[in-house]
Amino acid sequence: MKKAVLILTVVTGLSLTSKAQELSSFKKKDLFLEGNFNTTINNDNDFGHKRTIVNFNPKVGAFVADKFALGLKFNVSSDASKINNFHYGQSSVNINYYGIGVFGRYYFLELGNRFKTYTEIGGNYSSGKRKRSGTNLEVSNKLHNYNLDATIGANYFLTNRIAINFAFANIIGFNSSKDDGLGGNSINSFHVNLNNFNNFFQSAQFGLTFKI
Repeated sequence: MKKAVLILTVVTGLSLTSKAQELSSFKKKDLFLEGNFNTTINNDNDFGHKRTIVNFNPKVGAFVADKFALGLKFNVSSDASKINNFHYGQSSVNINYYGIGVFGRYYFLELGNRFKTYTEIGGNYSSGKRKRSGTNLEVSNKLHNYNLDATIGANYFLTNRIAINFAFANIIGFNSSKDDGLGGNSINSFHVNLNNFNNFFQSAQFGLTFKI
């Protein structure tokens, strides 16, 4: 709830300080840059467990027609865990991913000058490494991940070129992952995450969009 209030306060404040102007729609040959960043830190002092997750997802797109864009997306992520076990001592697991993909986005509805909604379909390949270490143990293995997904999102324009972006990622998707440390066998899954709509401020991804 605090997160929701903070985001709404920021949006309202920036909107009031921006100049009143007629905001244009996306046109052919327009370009945009977009980025989502989030981090999660969990500390469980009772069990000596700490986990830190960091994700950065930049995008660049070009409008090949009015309201329709094609582009490239990238992702960098880190997942680090530390566990203090009474019997086995301290151990850690570090997972790092780097990825690249393509996407197509279509803006299908405008509510006023500032609020523009879109749907997006994309594919991505990520490569990473998992490293486990502890008392008398150090193992590392490569990871591979392929995914296709569909997203629904919106831009709220603060100025003619800067917008807050929020999106329900992976509403529908297919994922194939392979862990070389588990014999190199692929694990495939298909999902439909309609539960994302139940709690907007917990499931949506937030970022900034810059129209060039």
